[in-house]
Amino acid sequence: MTAKDPKTESLKASGAATGWRRYRQELTFLLLFLGLLAASFTLISLNWVNDHLIEPFTAAIARVSGVTLNLLGQNIRMQDTLILGQRFSVNIKNGCNGVEAMLIFFSAILAFPASWRSKLAGLGIGLVIIQLVNLVRVVALYLTGAYFPKLFDASHTVVWQSLVILAGVLLWIYWANRFAEPRRPAAA
Repeated sequence: MTAKDPKTESLKASGAATGWRRYRQELTFLLLFLGLLAASFTLISLNWVNDHLIEPFTAAIARVSGVTLNLLGQNIRMQDTLILGQRFSVNIKNGCNGVEAMLIFFSAILAFPASWRSKLAGLGIGLVIIQLVNLVRVVALYLTGAYFPKLFDASHTVVWQSLVILAGVLLWIYWANRFAEPRRPAAA
């Protein structure tokens, strides 16, 4: 015969969750987040989606970056996703368009237990902020390549890629803590 632990018996009697059930909400969020992330990355890997949505979006990012660089006196010209200057040229490709950071952010927002109003506001504001950070990234990378070419590779692959993803993660944390209104329980 074994002795029963009064603490365990008390938790069982009070209906407190034990084991994995205690973390049900967190596990649901994690699984939903991973599922949405996998689905969204699979979707953008399809040739049709890439050709008809991602490439035009990337070209728009390049155009806005080109306009910004010209406003900064860089005298560049555009050709599709190429930013061509006298000192440096860069091609904006997948991975440099902010789409991956947006997908991570969007998946986290959609998986989080919050009202649809909060989610839609977070998605809209997040899209704008992530793309503004990405615009700064593209402009800074062009200027780095033009004036500090030895720093371009490290700046491109280590610094700015990390900063754009980090911006998305920090933005989600901020949204989740400040603006995510809890879902209202369904009426009985």
